[in-house]
Amino acid sequence: MSNYQVNEKGYYGDFGGAYIPEMMFPNIEELRLRYMEIINEDSFKKEFEQLLRDYVGRPSPLYLAKRFSEKYGANIFLKREDLNHTGAHKVNNTIGQILLAKRLGKKRIIAETGAGQHGVATATVCALMGIKCVVYMGEIDIQRQAPNVARMKMMGAEVRPASSGSKTLKDATNEAMRDWINNPVDTHYIIGSVVGPHPYPDMVARFQSVISAETRKQLLEKTGRETPDYAIACVGGGSNAIGMFYHFLDDEAVQLIAAEAAGKGVDSGHSAATSVLGQEGVLHGSRTILMQTTDGQVIEPYSISAGLDYPGIGPQHAFLHKIGRAKYVSITDDEAMQAGLLLTRMEGIIPAVESAHALAQLEKMSFKPSDNVVVCLSGRGDKDLDNYMKYFNF
Repeated sequence: MSNYQVNEKGYYGDFGGAYIPEMMFPNIEELRLRYMEIINEDSFKKEFEQLLRDYVGRPSPLYLAKRFSEKYGANIFLKREDLNHTGAHKVNNTIGQILLAKRLGKKRIIAETGAGQHGVATATVCALMGIKCVVYMGEIDIQRQAPNVARMKMMGAEVRPASSGSKTLKDATNEAMRDWINNPVDTHYIIGSVVGPHPYPDMVARFQSVISAETRKQLLEKTGRETPDYAIACVGGGSNAIGMFYHFLDDEAVQLIAAEAAGKGVDSGHSAATSVLGQEGVLHGSRTILMQTTDGQVIEPYSISAGLDYPGIGPQHAFLHKIGRAKYVSITDDEAMQAGLLLTRMEGIIPAVESAHALAQLEKMSFKPSDNVVVCLSGRGDKDLDNYMKYFNF
């Protein structure tokens, strides 16, 4: 898979690297030197696989959505990451990183969260392993994702509000990075997406690649071939999408489609459609594509979904976008909300608003009856019920 994977210097083509303050160098260097050796140990693999199976509940089902398939004229499969313990794909990564942190001798975990799913997944594994947990979350996200805040606190995590900037995910990430600089020895930072300085994008992608590894096996069982015609996922930072794409990257016949949040419209000034609006630059420690002003200030993103409300994409996504291996599309709030309601009414599954962005892309495509389409249902919609209720006036 060398064509699309990180090189020895931590880059995907022009993107990646570790653009970090000197104070953070020891933490990042320790991780860079040791992560591959640790995650390739037999004892690590055994414990990781056992927890994914017995604790998370993997493999997650690959569900043929019959009514959706009839509607769209193709075989529409849903990769049910919403059925994982904690309700999203995030736990695949936090299990991997907590095992890594333990082997590095860390006694304290910090994390950032937007939608709260990564915060919950981090608090969950810290409770499981008896390790202290601090989660940074934007003040606005704390308000709009109250159920997840309650879950984190119930599991013993301290939730610290980020009150600067837009008071959302970007600002929570800034606060978490400051904390790590101040606590370099005993603390591990569990980044929740394929963003940040090398080795995070590669490490998180490896933990999330279980999504596409399972999908290949499940498709073979159900259809007689391992690869779909289309793999579709939503993208904020992009970890569920990289997980969904990972084991299909070298199969050029598989069309990879990533749905970004256009918010109130790409040109509305209230958007998070990074691949359309962004330019190359540095965000949170890596060279990537991000929304920025002419003098390099980050433009505040907007999305109705807290998990996609991020001004950049991970460096591997930036690379896949630039070379055209994956197609990045923009989905508005309205399109996503309608798609979320449609899945609920037609299949009895309430998706996270993030995942609904991927579902909305189906409306914009035409298929052959023989096409196999896999949509990554990255999370469940319980956390978004308030959002749905307000939007549809239920």
